[in-house]
Amino acid sequence: MASKQSTATLKQGTSKGRLSGFCPRFHHAVELVGRRWTGAILRALIAGPRRFNELLHTVPGLSDRLLSERLRELEAEGLLGRSVAAGPPVSVHYELTKAGHSLEPVIEAISEWAERWISV
Repeated sequence: MASKQSTATLKQGTSKGRLSGFCPRFHHAVELVGRRWTGAILRALIAGPRRFNELLHTVPGLSDRLLSERLRELEAEGLLGRSVAAGPPVSVHYELTKAGHSLEPVIEAISEWAERWISV
């Protein structure tokens, strides 16, 4: 059983307290960014707006169907925007929103970690 002091310390937001329990927001964020191909799509969009086919060619092995699904999910979560330029031909570009760009240091940190610790 936790003492009153240790419980109070956890409630005050020490770093151990913030990281020790289940956090629904953290869980949702990890589930979102950790979906298959999502990290690669976000990483590709950090460089700037891309058309659908540009994203397909940037991320080898990604299918049309799955790219469409991930783009819809990211748009629904507010991480990217979609802009349509009237044609002919009609041109659709996808780009990160402010919330999406705020993930850039996270994506960079994961990239650096992977370079150091993951062998392919």
